[in-house]
Amino acid sequence: MDFWNKETCEYCAGKIRERRIEVYRRVNNGYVVVRNVPAGICQECGTKYYAANVLKLLTQRIKDRKAAQKKVEVPILTF
Repeated sequence: MDFWNKETCEYCAGKIRERRIEVYRRVNNGYVVVRNVPAGICQECGTKYYAANVLKLLTQRIKDRKAAQKKVEVPILTF
């Protein structure tokens, strides 16, 4: 059963559907990417919603970056 079934967006009243997404968070002087995160996405405006337990696990995964599967170097350009 879809956690977001029958839920609507608080901004545009669009339908919310569950999808798996990538979440990008800035941590200190770098970024962390967490893949395959379940989120409710508004089908009209794209607003993202997360269940409380997902946010808790997401925070824990970001804190425990030693368990990262992969690290990549990212070039930084100045405009």
